Amino acid sequence: MGRVTERRRVVRIRGGAVGSRPDTLVAEEPLEIRLNGNPLAITMRTPGDDFALAVGFLASEGVVAHASDVQAVTYCEGATEDGSNTYNVVNVQLARGVPVPDITLERNVYTTSSCGLCGKASLDAVRTATRFPGLAADPVRVGADLLGELPDRLRAAQKVFDRTGGLHAAGLFSAEGELLDVREDVGRHNAVDKIVGRALQAGRLPLAGAVLLVSGRASFELAQKAVMAGIPVLAAVSAPSSLAVDLALESGLTLVGFLRGPDMNIYAGEHRIVLPAGRQ
Repeated sequence: MGRVTERRRVVRIRGGAVGSRPDTLVAEEPLEIRLNGNPLAITMRTPGDDFALAVGFLASEGVVAHASDVQAVTYCEGATEDGSNTYNVVNVQLARGVPVPDITLERNVYTTSSCGLCGKASLDAVRTATRFPGLAADPVRVGADLLGELPDRLRAAQKVFDRTGGLHAAGLFSAEGELLDVREDVGRHNAVDKIVGRALQAGRLPLAGAVLLVSGRASFELAQKAVMAGIPVLAAVSAPSSLAVDLALESGLTLVGFLRGPDMNIYAGEHRIVLPAGRQ
């Protein structure tokens, strides 16, 4: 799309010297997600991977779980009054026979780049909606030392962050530390939806045995997305919320916070983390 970054003039002060120069900023635009032609949600996102974002959002909501659930994903034409295409409206057409959720004014949501699905439903809603209830039985184990190396690996893969300094990232790793996918966005929840959506499109859900690393905090919503995608380990460089910990404990998700080098807090599912020798 070529709209990931934009240039703006700034007044720059460095060491008492004042100057003017162009600065590279991360782009932020609204994306309207439609389901079978009906408006469902609006999210503020960084353009790019829009189809994966839309499909990943639907997977997080329990609407789809497999590539075969989706018939087509398209940009909507005539998104403006003059008929031009803004590439900010995406329609997901479900395959025949896939149940369509009740889309009402109460169901429609507005998602900001900071809070995600504000007011999302309770733990019970996630438990009943997940298509992959076997998360607690996932036998994957990850070494604590290896886990501590992942933030640096994720940071090294953030291409747009190097130019803007203004993006969140989500990285999908194997238990051996291989970087399977990385996505960037102004919204951490969007970055995760892009990861999940790309996996769904490739027929790789559930993501058993995988580790999801996020560059910020671990909110309830991000824990929800991990559970809905069948990801057994969620790690964050910052703090989790209390509801995220509750969901992890209830669902069998391993939740790690404050992951900074060899230091980390394990809030749930500690049986999956292999501690260094002598610290068992």
